[in-house]
Amino acid sequence: MWLTVVSVVLALLAALANAAASVLQRRAAATERIASSGRRFSWLTHLLHRPVWMWGTAMLVFSGIFQAGALAAGPLAVVQPVMATELLFTLVVGSVFFHRRPDTRAWWAFLSMVTGLGVFLVLIDPSAGTTRVPVGRWVVVGAVLLALVLLLILLAARLPSSPRATVLGTATAFGFSSTAALMKDAVARLSDGLVALLTAWQTYGVAVIGLASFLLLQMTLRAGTLVASQPALTLGDSMMSLVLGAVLFEEKLRLGVLVFPELGALALVGLGSFQLARTPEVSGDHEGQIW
Repeated sequence: MWLTVVSVVLALLAALANAAASVLQRRAAATERIASSGRRFSWLTHLLHRPVWMWGTAMLVFSGIFQAGALAAGPLAVVQPVMATELLFTLVVGSVFFHRRPDTRAWWAFLSMVTGLGVFLVLIDPSAGTTRVPVGRWVVVGAVLLALVLLLILLAARLPSSPRATVLGTATAFGFSSTAALMKDAVARLSDGLVALLTAWQTYGVAVIGLASFLLLQMTLRAGTLVASQPALTLGDSMMSLVLGAVLFEEKLRLGVLVFPELGALALVGLGSFQLARTPEVSGDHEGQIW
């Protein structure tokens, strides 16, 4: 039980670090757009010399460390849904950096998401399973996931802006949950020593799938508004992580008649993420301001 508590705490710290990175790098990028000299790629050079941007990058590193620790301590089905609190932390951190107090709608969205997530985790009650996944199981699950993501990308190409962002957001969420599953499997190798971790194919799978998911996220954000993509990103990651936790790591979930209130709790999470994505602190609608 205490390991699950540790994993939740570490996942919250990872989400907080992600939120801080997002706000810090957005602030640096917004400032740089205003001060840009107009030369091609000069903005990138300037960003690399900006402390606020470098701090944002450091936060991403800390987030990865905290997430790896959370996955080592607890079930995938717990860690990834808790990582959805990044939106909540973005609201809080964004409010501090943008010097703007969240309105009533934002706080109701905050409450909706926290309540939905808490109720869902209590009802689903995921239990720890195995820590390592047989290669054969990875081959089957990986092939299915790759096919799903490719189908979603092909479907998105035929859709207008908002639906395209939603579909691409779902594909991105599947990529993030796959990265987390690979990370959990890779971290388990650390018990055999650092060399075992560095030579495991899962470690390099994290780098490859993680980078591909990051690039897919950029496509998602360019395809439409954050409002269109965020619920798909939040719910898609949580739902696929539940599936991967059960299929890959043999984590046990409480379902049966509880599936209906569990879906209701997830609906609250989705509604909350939709509303939070509309707030300026999260969407960055006022990021052009200089403090």
